[in-house]
Amino acid sequence: MSLKLYYASGACSFVPHTALELAGATYEPLPIKLHRGEQRTPEYLAVNPRGQVPVLVDDGEVITQIVAIAQHLDAKFPQAGLLPASGMARTRALQTLAWMNNTVHPTFTHVFMPHKFTADEAAQQAVKAHAVETYRGLLGEIETLAEKASPWLGGDKPGVLDAYALTLLRWGGFAGIDPQTLPKTWALAQRFAALPAVARVIERERLELNVYKP
Repeated sequence: MSLKLYYASGACSFVPHTALELAGATYEPLPIKLHRGEQRTPEYLAVNPRGQVPVLVDDGEVITQIVAIAQHLDAKFPQAGLLPASGMARTRALQTLAWMNNTVHPTFTHVFMPHKFTADEAAQQAVKAHAVETYRGLLGEIETLAEKASPWLGGDKPGVLDAYALTLLRWGGFAGIDPQTLPKTWALAQRFAALPAVARVIERERLELNVYKP
């Protein structure tokens, strides 16, 4: 078995990165430095023509997109409990994962990279300002989920939902949102970050959990 993960520090690839560690998998972590444009090199585009992270390569099979990678790793390492095993609990977890990926995540993209949506500089500022307020509300929805965590978002085992919640909360700091104003999510993120498997990823990616600057 050969597993490789292409990831970028602080990006959404944190989700499968922690999943692999939580599963105790043997894999090769391959960092891609987005600020240097390594995602646009011919070598990387040969792996993923979309020039995005994460990419999981499992015995030569290239898998992209967070939701697909999460389900693949959950099936490959069922003992890890990265997602609930079955029934309505699994359905609800997949529902939340998809929402994080297709709604919360793209909203932050409007904050962080408004130039992707308009070339007009004044319009970019308007896009960013509107997205910040929308993002604040979405983090509020995650706060409600964190309040109901028992003890983790997916149930009794830490998994991909917790990793994504930590990532999205951390990004909020870049949007000027103090994570401590979301105490349930902040407490969940701190508990998750303290797990040895997750701490290894945080050290490898050299992440600061709270990037908010007043």
